[in-house]
Amino acid sequence: MELEVRDYELDAEQIVNNANYLHYMEHTRHKFCSDAGLSFIEMHQQGIDAVVRKVEIEYIASLRGNESFLSCLRLERKGPRFIFHQDIMRPGGDLIAQGVITVVVLKDGRLSRGDELAAIFKKYIS
Repeated sequence: MELEVRDYELDAEQIVNNANYLHYMEHTRHKFCSDAGLSFIEMHQQGIDAVVRKVEIEYIASLRGNESFLSCLRLERKGPRFIFHQDIMRPGGDLIAQGVITVVVLKDGRLSRGDELAAIFKKYIS
């Protein structure tokens, strides 16, 4: 998905503050879920809560104010874990940041295998 840096996301050095990359990646995951057929609100209403277990982000370059960028993801599943591989890049392909976000699923407040989500994400899981 294409996004744009907003002025309030910049730090004193006039580059995007590191925490905002986490926001970009989270927004992309939420949009992905919605586009796949189940929004986070709908998940929760069905007793399904996808929660972040682990985040790894490697910062390679910096975005600056008013820059457009692409936020991409690829999904894999390892047992009960959903692993989102996420890249932030400039439209020309220059890599800005890479993330690996591990998500687990709670069903009615209890850890589950996430089979409901796996069925929805089936065509996207590599």
